[in-house]
Amino acid sequence: MEELIDQPINEYAERFSSAESPLLEEINRYTQANHPHAHMLSGRLQGRFLSMLSKLLQPQYILEIGTFTGYSALCLAEGLAPMGSLHTIEIREEDAATAKGYFDRSAYSNQIHLMVGPAATIIPQLPFTWDLVFIDADKTGYIEYYELVVPRLRKGGLIIADNVLFHGQVLETVISGKNAKAIHAFNEHVKSDPRVETSLVTLRDGLLLIRKN
Repeated sequence: MEELIDQPINEYAERFSSAESPLLEEINRYTQANHPHAHMLSGRLQGRFLSMLSKLLQPQYILEIGTFTGYSALCLAEGLAPMGSLHTIEIREEDAATAKGYFDRSAYSNQIHLMVGPAATIIPQLPFTWDLVFIDADKTGYIEYYELVVPRLRKGGLIIADNVLFHGQVLETVISGKNAKAIHAFNEHVKSDPRVETSLVTLRDGLLLIRKN
């Protein structure tokens, strides 16, 4: 993945951000060493940001669309209310199995519920009002996932959408890539939605913070 932020700036930011837990550090190392798509991992700096937002919200119900190897779910779980739960969806069985192994070893093993399959099918089956939603799955599905979760997001609830800069490809004069086109369309879609207010944060590959009015 093309780095949008200079590495020295990232390193400086990490220096003044809290450390990740030993388990998160292990997931980070394992994924970087073994996964062909390791660039998809949230990583320490973004992970601490997700954790901070979750701790500020203290959500009862979190939905994550796109589990990968479990790093971001464990970061978000750090802010769960005492009786809260996090529901995470992953379409790849191998990644889901890796994530579950880490979830089972974590302090949140009883609060994280992992489902394997297509998110568009699973989301309507979940009977919760969401406090916090993290969208980090197939980019062409972002608008569909957004429209599925907004009606079930509580007033004042937060959606976080990852990769909204898509390696800088959204800045092209003529956007050519399928995923970049989908992300730009998503950004425009949310911008025009009167139900929400937004702030695009230029952290890593871009995070769009979406608060329901």
